[in-house]
Amino acid sequence: MPSTISRGRGRRTINEINMVPFIDVMLVLLIIFMVTAPLITPSMIDLPSVGKASKQPDQIIQVVVGKDEALQLKIKDETVPISFKDVAGRVKQAQAGLPPGASAVVISADRNVKYEAVVKLMDTLQRAGVQRVGLSVNMAK
Repeated sequence: MPSTISRGRGRRTINEINMVPFIDVMLVLLIIFMVTAPLITPSMIDLPSVGKASKQPDQIIQVVVGKDEALQLKIKDETVPISFKDVAGRVKQAQAGLPPGASAVVISADRNVKYEAVVKLMDTLQRAGVQRVGLSVNMAK
């Protein structure tokens, strides 16, 4: 209920917001945050690192995605153009006869290729059961 002031002939209400309770609540919250902030321990995040493999792969199969999203398969020194639907079968065929994990598949894509095409290729290889699928990174500036 607003308070009233009696002045002379009539009464007039005061239309002001009382800020004292608001300030009290803010000070209490500030004290709570100041007390609890030092008690929160920062969590440790384990980031992946490069070159931590226990054994280098015996065979590296490279799938190159060109500017026009055309695929090429590189095994050792041999480069063969390949279609998207045949890539999983050809990679599995190249890995045949090797123990699991002895062969790695590396995807190299042109800078102008859509990210969706690379992810779709990775998904296709992983759904086909291909182990050790990775991305090639070019560090040149």
